[in-house]
Amino acid sequence: MMLPLMLAGCAQSQQPDAPPPPNSIGMANPAAVYCDQKGGKQVPVQTPQGVRTDCKLPSGETLDEWELWRRDHPAKK
Repeated sequence: MMLPLMLAGCAQSQQPDAPPPPNSIGMANPAAVYCDQKGGKQVPVQTPQGVRTDCKLPSGETLDEWELWRRDHPAKK
């Protein structure tokens, strides 16, 4: 008499756990972070080679975000 109850308990299907959220990999683009730190806005620009991102600074100056990064972080010699 207990056997049907025991089997019924084993037959219940369990819902699988939701998969864990994907881990963030890598790091943020330092040029984009620097543009934000300077108070700039990132502006996507379509070029024949693809899309690049410019940084529009509060002064009105607009330049490629990596040019801004290199200008303000010159290579050490």
